[in-house]
Amino acid sequence: MNRAPATPPANEFLSRLCNPGAGGVKEPQNTGTIASVVFSRGIMDIDGFFDDEFAEHADVATATRDAVREPFADLLAHCLETVRKGGKIVFFGNGGSAADSQHLATELTIRYKKDRPPIAAFALTTDTSALTATGNDMGFEKLFSRQVDALCKPEDTVIGISTSGNSANVLEGLKAARAIGCTTVGLGGRDGGKLAEVADLCLIVPSGTTSRIQEMHIILGHMLCGALETELGLI
Repeated sequence: MNRAPATPPANEFLSRLCNPGAGGVKEPQNTGTIASVVFSRGIMDIDGFFDDEFAEHADVATATRDAVREPFADLLAHCLETVRKGGKIVFFGNGGSAADSQHLATELTIRYKKDRPPIAAFALTTDTSALTATGNDMGFEKLFSRQVDALCKPEDTVIGISTSGNSANVLEGLKAARAIGCTTVGLGGRDGGKLAEVADLCLIVPSGTTSRIQEMHIILGHMLCGALETELGLI
């Protein structure tokens, strides 16, 4: 009777996976998981990687604390004035910055630390019909400026997020907001790019690593949410 070839044992499969050019099957030293096989072969020093990531995060956090202390206080003051005047806090950005925009707007409208009255805020990154229509009919650079023209008022604070400071549609959105009379804020990184040309206030993370910049943006955003809740007497 013909029999189907037996399926290789898991250890053998992992060894072949990690040694595709080997002439024969070679048992890996650690066969607990795929990850342990990879690490045991020296592709990554996971402990060193783990420590390096945390060390860089800590260094950037310390530098950011020193760099944006005063601009953060100014941002809070502007946002307090906006809320007290009945205005809105508006966020936008691309990719991870779009996700941060939605995250922070939700913290304000729903809750951050405790249940309390809502704070008016929204992100210009959520309406797929508006985004695709604008991109298709007017071009990607108009993605946010068109919505700003339609939805923003002079009493609003508009926050554009760009890790490079050079995202064309973020810059155009801030230009449009400034033309309306909104307070414009740029959250950036590296050298700030062109944000200072279109924003009344900039909070620039002193790092060239995109992931670290994004981590600081969400920390600063959470701090803004917590400070607003407290200063407005909502919690």
